[in-house]
Formats: sequence, structure tokens, C-alpha cells
Amino acid sequence: MSAPFSKEEWAEIRRASTALMPDVIGMVGLPKALLPYQSRTLTKLESSTCHVLFIEKSRRIGLTWGFASYAVLRAGRAKAAGGMDVMYISYSQDMTREFIDACAMWAKAFSVAAMEMDEFLFEDKDDEGVRSIHAFRIRFASGFEVIGLSSAPRSLRGKQGVVMIDEAAFVDNLKELLKAALAFLMWGGQVVVCSTHNGTENEFNVQIQDILSGRSTYDHMHIDFDEALQDGLYQRICLVTGKAWSPEAEADWREDIIGFYGEGADEELFCIPTMGSGAWLTGPLIEARMTSSAPVLPLDLPRDFLHRSELERAILMAPFMAELEAALDVLDLDLRYSFGFDFARVADLSVGKLMSIDKTLKRASALTFELRGVPGDEQKLITRTVLQKVRSRLVGAAFDATGMGWTVAEDMGRIFGLRDKDNEGGLVHAVKFSQEWYRVNMPPLKAAFEDDAISISKNDDHLSDLRLVKVIRGIPMVPAVRTGEANKRRHGDYAIALALAHFASRQQWHEYAYIPAGRAASKFDVVSGGDDRSAVRLGSMRRSRGIY
Repeated sequence: MSAPFSKEEWAEIRRASTALMPDVIGMVGLPKALLPYQSRTLTKLESSTCHVLFIEKSRRIGLTWGFASYAVLRAGRAKAAGGMDVMYISYSQDMTREFIDACAMWAKAFSVAAMEMDEFLFEDKDDEGVRSIHAFRIRFASGFEVIGLSSAPRSLRGKQGVVMIDEAAFVDNLKELLKAALAFLMWGGQVVVCSTHNGTENEFNVQIQDILSGRSTYDHMHIDFDEALQDGLYQRICLVTGKAWSPEAEADWREDIIGFYGEGADEELFCIPTMGSGAWLTGPLIEARMTSSAPVLPLDLPRDFLHRSELERAILMAPFMAELEAALDVLDLDLRYSFGFDFARVADLSVGKLMSIDKTLKRASALTFELRGVPGDEQKLITRTVLQKVRSRLVGAAFDATGMGWTVAEDMGRIFGLRDKDNEGGLVHAVKFSQEWYRVNMPPLKAAFEDDAISISKNDDHLSDLRLVKVIRGIPMVPAVRTGEANKRRHGDYAIALALAHFASRQQWHEYAYIPAGRAASKFDVVSGGDDRSAVRLGSMRRSRGIY
């Protein structure tokens, strides 16, 4: 179950987060009607570029109430101002009635003229004949309506406006419903699909994974239980129920709610679909992408390496460094490169993955090194050698920074620039692994395998590492198991390095160059460092936020 904070920790988090907040109630009498996450959702929907929005959310955080305010504002305005009909669809009549009641409340609050609110029946034709559908409707003086439907009738086809599909993972046939709803886009309509999860194989989660992997360009939002609490959900509950709010009271309430859902808390509260525990990538798919001839360089040092003389240590390192230099010398520096590094020191491997990016955006293995029993300084030397070679063409380097790997990320950041928490700065991304990181960044890697947009070297160990990745509670992760022979154990190390390199390859960047005044040059000179400010710097990179 995903409950990353204890009761005491949550109380402290909320105490700290509200310590500097103004006393809104004391200042304006009542808090703002919409909570921040509700307001952000409406702002997104009002954007002229938001045509289809998918929202994965926690149970009972009041998002439907926020949707009702948007429905009233949209149906209540004139056509010239963007007014149109709003159709709300859910899996239950009770939810639909609740939505219409909320719309009536908002209409009164906004003083939007509503001509009437009624219930009506209309006919839906299917293969079995004609059946009546029970629906609810509010008519506005603008001429537009908010219509609430308790099912997914085919008569949705031919209508026009905004379609809201609430708890979409639980409707009878979401795939067919989306086909009908998306037709609204041809004439300027809008589609909103919102739900808690209902399993990894559900069409709602399939759509979410397509968005996260980049296959789909629909807008996406994620609002889990803790995010809603941080935005004041429990404070609003206390306001409505007349209870006194405190960090301790909220922590107790949060723990009770998580306990109430038990094993279902991950799915119901934290947006993690269940029912998935199988292999993430199939063996045939992985082997089909093993089309690269890029080298895989292993280095396995003896346990007493640090107890040997400096000369002996140099002799042990020399063959590997010679192989590495030879592999780097043949790299095509017309290509762009990304790098991923999964750090280990004792039980597991450290794996470094250099990946090229061609003009068609296909990623291909350029070099892989695997280090066992290698001390930190030697790991940094090897990593630095690789990055220095491709520095002028490097778009990003991502390092495992969850443990001792932070020291490698930090030292590489001193040389190549460290990315900050706002995703600004240099080339080096220090990645602290979390369920959220895996949830967002593993789907694009899987899509690359499925779309033949990646090429890796033929290697049996790498096949085993990638096969080790499992879908755990709906999220692709490496489980706490190891493969391989004794003293040669692997823990999915290559899969993690590959995921990091693929993540780094998707960072937006812009190349710039200049020719100094007073100097004629037939071609740009590549500069990787130094103090010569008059030199032309080609391949230096400025990067903006985001992932493409």
C-alpha cells in the first residue's frame, strides 16, 4: 500500500506547509470556493489549447463539484463567448443527479439564468430495439444546456459541445464512448475524461499510458490523495462540518482513510492501478531491438584492489581504459548523445549507458560499461572520460542519486553542470528514484521498444535485466530479486541505466554558436572548456524545461 508518510510525519508536513499561509478565513470571511487543484483543472479547461484532458485522481476529492462550476460557466455564456452544451456521463444515476444538483448550486452562485431543471426520457436505438434513457437537464437563457446522462447512449453521436466522462474506468465501454465523444472535436468541442483507476488493463489506464509514453498528445493531470490534502482538502472538510483543523487532526484522519481502503488504497487514493504483476517487456520484443553492434565493456576488479600499490592498480585498470578509449574514438560526433548511470559498489553492478540519437530521433546503444568491485574514484574517472569525449554533443546525463550514487552525480555536476530542482541548469540530472519517477518515465521507454525507436546490443545479461522489470501495483519497477551466479549477481542494473539514458535523451535542448567579431572562420571550432572567450562554441547547449 502506498502510504509514504507516517501519521507523525504528515502532521509535521502540514504544520510546516501552513505555518506561513495567511489566515484566509480571517481576511476575507470565507476561503475561495475552489481548492487549488480544482482551480488548476478549470484553468486548464479554459485554455484554448486544451481539447482533450485525461485526469487520474483519488476517490472523493471533490473534482466533480469543480467540473459542475465549469459546466455552468460554459453553458451559461453566449455562443460568441464560447458557450456550448455540456454533456456529463457517469456510470451511475446517483452521480449524475449529484452533478446536476451541483450545477444548480453554481448557477445560483454565479447568478446565471437557468430557465428550468428537469428530468426527461429520450430514446436510444440499438440492435434490440428502442429503449428509454433517464437523464437530467438544466436549460440556460443562453440557449445551451447541461445534460446529465447515467449511461453511454449512442445518441451522443450527432450532438455537439463539451463531453465530461466521470469515473470513466467504470463505464460499460469506454473505448466506444471515446470514439463517439472525440467526434465533438471536429466542430470545436471538448472532451474531459476523469477517473480513479480500475486495473492496469482497463481502457482508462491504457489511454493514460499512451499519454505518458508520448504516443498520445492529449493533456493529462494527476491528483492523488496527498496532493489534494496539501491543497487543503481536509481543511475544507473541517470548514463544512464545523470541526477544528489542526495538523494532528488531519494526520489522524488521513491514516483512518488509508486504513479504511486497506489494500485498495493504492488504487483508490494514490492513482496506482492494480491487477498488474507480469513482465513489463516480452523476451521476443527485447530481442527484436537487439540490433546494435555497440561494445559492452566489463571491468571486474579484485577485492583487494585498494590494498595494492599505485602501480599495480594502474596496471589492472590499463586494459579496460585502453578498450574504452578505442570505443570512444570511433564515435560519430555528428550524432547527439545521452548518458545514464546506475551506481553500485558492493553487491551489484554499476552500469554506464551511452546512447546516440540520430536525426529521426531513434535512440541506439553507443557504448555500455559494467563495473563490479570498482571503487568510487575509478568509477568517476571512467564516467568523466566518457562524458568529456561527447561533451560537445551531449544533451543530458542522468545519474542514480538515491544512495552513494549521489557522490558520482555531484562530482560530474561540478564539471558538466548540475540540474536543479526546477529542472534548470547544466547537463547532469541527479535522479532520486521513486514510484512517481518510474510511473512517468518508464512508459516512454516501453513505447520506444514497441515502436522500433530504440536499438541495443545483443547481450544475454541485458535481456535478463530487462525481463526482470515487473509491473508492480501498476508501475514498472525492478523487484527486490537478483539473478545470475553467485558473486556475479545482477539486479536489473542494465535496465535502470537504460531507463536513465532514455530519460536524459528526452530533455529539450537548443544548440547555439557565434562567430567572434574580427575573425573570419570557414568552419566553427568545437570548444569543450577553457577560458578563451573569443572562441566559437559550437554544440554548447541551452536547455528549457520539459520533456518531448
